Amino acid sequence: MLGSEGGKALANALCRNSTLTSLNLSDNYLESEGGKALAGALCKNSTLKDLNLNKNLLRSAGGEALANALCKNSTLTSLNLSDNYLESEGVYALADALYKNSTLKDLNLSSNYLGSEAGYALADILCKNSTLTSLNLYRNYLRSEGGKALANSLCKNATLTFLNLYYNNLGSEGGEALANALCKNFTLTSLDIGYNYLGLEGGKAFANSLCKNATLTSLNLYYNNLGPEGGKALANALCKNFTLTSLDIGSNNLGSEGGKALANVLYKNSTLTSLNLGSNNLGSEIVTS
Repeated sequence: MLGSEGGKALANALCRNSTLTSLNLSDNYLESEGGKALAGALCKNSTLKDLNLNKNLLRSAGGEALANALCKNSTLTSLNLSDNYLESEGVYALADALYKNSTLKDLNLSSNYLGSEAGYALADILCKNSTLTSLNLYRNYLRSEGGKALANSLCKNATLTFLNLYYNNLGSEGGEALANALCKNFTLTSLDIGYNYLGLEGGKAFANSLCKNATLTSLNLYYNNLGPEGGKALANALCKNFTLTSLDIGSNNLGSEGGKALANVLYKNSTLTSLNLGSNNLGSEIVTS
């Protein structure tokens, strides 16, 4: 582990280095002070494009410092701040920075305990930012309100292509809102909404959106308790969708009825190349259906 002092030393080096384009500092216990030092370096460095700061206990103070740096840096295109306990304060600062930054394309904020209020702030950014193409919000407890806010932003955003919302307790309401947004969004190609307690109604909403959306190629609905009827609804959608190539509906209690419906649709669908049906209690009948 480099620690905060090692982080400061590297930050000083970045102020003078003019060749490094990618730097991985994950799991180094840099803490807030190391994060602040690196933020200062980003204000001066003009070559670094990819920075990974995963799991460094930067906390909100480190997040705020890096946010300020993004207002001045014009070369960084990818930033990984996952698992840093940024909390809402750090993300509010990052959200403000994204109003001004016009180069960052890939932002990973997974596992930062952001909450629904931070979800609102990020949603507001997506309505105005026109450079971000990838946003990872895995395990941030956004809940249904945060999900609905992000859904609204997807109706307006025209640049985001990848969105990870896995494990955010969005519930059926948040899921339905995001599904409805897919009927209006024409740029998103990959959506991960696994482990969000969508239930049957959420599953039906996504099935409906797949009948209308023509850009999504990858959808993860893993562990959402869709049930047999949800499986049937998705099977019907796959008869009408011609763009989805990857679908994960593992661990959804589809049962034999849901499994049969999906098996039958594979005779008709000619675009799906990857399908996860693991842990669904399909039973032996699915083999001969």
